[in-house]
Amino acid sequence: MTTNFATCDLCDDHKNDTDGGFRVLPPIFRDYGKRLKFSGPVSTVKCFEDNTFVKAAVDSPGEGRVLVVDGGGSLRKALVGGNLGKAAAKNGWAGVVVYGAVRDSAELAECDTGIRAMATMPLPTEKRNEGQRDVAVIIDGVWVRPGDMLYADEDGIVVMAALQ
Repeated sequence: MTTNFATCDLCDDHKNDTDGGFRVLPPIFRDYGKRLKFSGPVSTVKCFEDNTFVKAAVDSPGEGRVLVVDGGGSLRKALVGGNLGKAAAKNGWAGVVVYGAVRDSAELAECDTGIRAMATMPLPTEKRNEGQRDVAVIIDGVWVRPGDMLYADEDGIVVMAALQ
């Protein structure tokens, strides 16, 4: 994971790109983890109010990747809490970006990983074993694909196609 970047500089460098390889996520995310700046190759989970696949992902080796969780933007149930935040940090995930809600915000703040989400919600999810792993997802209208590079800092989150 490199921290030698600024999302503003990346936007300046790519502002004239027209091939769709450079994307900026909308400013709907708040910081919850200890790391405010993180980057890495993307792995994805697509799920709705069921964090079974999120738990499986953070329990596996992160290898400096960023887990992007497409929870459909639901704020009715938290997809990541303190235990999953600790697992992500312990297993080497650079960050977790949740298009949805998290819980245990005080515990997440102690996790040495980047954690972004839309809001907090104390209700946990149901465990129905439903979801998909490493598929292309759409986060508030922006495509994010497994293998993309994600960069997050104090100014926002950008995603770009991995260099070939």
